[in-house]
Amino acid sequence: MKYLLIALAFMQMHFLLLSQKKNNNKNNKIEILISTFLGNEKRNYYGNEAPDKLKLIWKTYLGQGVSPAYGKEKVWKGAGWTGQPVLVRENGKLFLIQPSFDYNLKKIEAETGKIIWEYRFDDILKGSPTIWYNKNAEKAENAYVIIQGSRFGYWNDHNDKYIPSLRGISYLTGKELWRLNSKKTDCYSRDVDGSALVINDTAYLALENGIFTVWNPDPVKQKMLDGKMQPEVYQEIIYYNDEDIQRHGNDLVSESSPTFLNNHIYTLSGTGKIYGYNFLTKKNDWEFFIGTDMNGSAPATDDGCLLIPVEKQYEPGPGGVMKIDPSKSPDKCVVWYYPTPIKKWYHWEGGIIGSVSCNDAYVENNQEHFAVFLDVSGKLTVVDHQKTEKNKMVLAPDSISRYPTPKLIAQVQIPGTISTPIIVNDKIIAGTDNGLYLYQLVKIKKNKYELKLLDKVDNLEIDATPIVWNKKVYIAVRDGYMYCFGNE
Repeated sequence: MKYLLIALAFMQMHFLLLSQKKNNNKNNKIEILISTFLGNEKRNYYGNEAPDKLKLIWKTYLGQGVSPAYGKEKVWKGAGWTGQPVLVRENGKLFLIQPSFDYNLKKIEAETGKIIWEYRFDDILKGSPTIWYNKNAEKAENAYVIIQGSRFGYWNDHNDKYIPSLRGISYLTGKELWRLNSKKTDCYSRDVDGSALVINDTAYLALENGIFTVWNPDPVKQKMLDGKMQPEVYQEIIYYNDEDIQRHGNDLVSESSPTFLNNHIYTLSGTGKIYGYNFLTKKNDWEFFIGTDMNGSAPATDDGCLLIPVEKQYEPGPGGVMKIDPSKSPDKCVVWYYPTPIKKWYHWEGGIIGSVSCNDAYVENNQEHFAVFLDVSGKLTVVDHQKTEKNKMVLAPDSISRYPTPKLIAQVQIPGTISTPIIVNDKIIAGTDNGLYLYQLVKIKKNKYELKLLDKVDNLEIDATPIVWNKKVYIAVRDGYMYCFGNE
């Protein structure tokens, strides 16, 4: 009887603790506002409301780290490409999750810039995080998982069997939940720059080694793999072939963040291809060849298309932006092409290194559908992505094909960049190599617009992508700091 009473007491205590954990998890009210790079699974949401001014509200020092670049040791400060934070509302307060060049992922209080926790990787963080709600989590620390990549590791050897440059971090504690190996392939890189998609509790991302990986991000579902406990990998598909190696050598990287559209997951590759993975059949069933390197990600539009940033590399023609309709066969999928100047900037020959933005998530009452992009030469361009210029065809990257071109809405010359400008309603925020610019797209008469400069902050070197929320802009800068700008 004595032992029975003791056992019952332990059981009662166990259920009480479980109840407390569940209640604590419920009491900790969390809402994910911006979940991944460029906002959502369509890569077309950048925040709720942009400011009218860029008054400094706070700045926080992110730090610096050492990592090789072009054969030399380099000190990297702050954060850079893609470097966009995600945004969470926790118990009524806003928090940013920001990757940085000091090897750390940081949780930052959005109102003050106060750093809440840091998690250290083996190298600088160039990509943007994805945060996922794990509805099956039994522990509060496993309920919100941040998926973040990094460079392969400053002290690691490229030939090492195990390079864990993709990791899962607890949002609540800042502690590590899992590590995933970026395997050695024919590609020169074992970094992870892209931001994962998580759909129905399964994660999807082409790592920079060229392997499209499908895995279970739940920390309790890990298995032994390559001699290490890692997330369970469901599927791996190599996103290059022998012909790609002949064309591009070992430059076979996949830096793009995948886009979910019409039951397909589309990934842009440095091999010059766009791959369409069928979410239902678990196979690639669509592929389109452009030929140039493509580093950026492709936002989905309301009319079922993708806006493709095209770098000027490997092909004789110009870089620029291409709109494609992947519901059509590859030989008929190009809707239009907008070429950008062939102008060398640092080691880039031209085109778009960042991504394209569009206003489709904000359009109401038959408003125009705009796409916004900024090429390395510094031309900030707005086009109507649902209209084309009459009787005008332009040269494609291959210098052979010709395509229609979209209707130009407005354009202005500012400094060059690899950052992605964002559009929120009628406001455009663009980070450049020498400042942050805030424009308003103003309609001056029928079918005629201009970009009105509302404010700018000079002498900021920006490679990262900003977000906006409640009339504030949050942006990481190459001077070592993260900034919050806004109306007041």
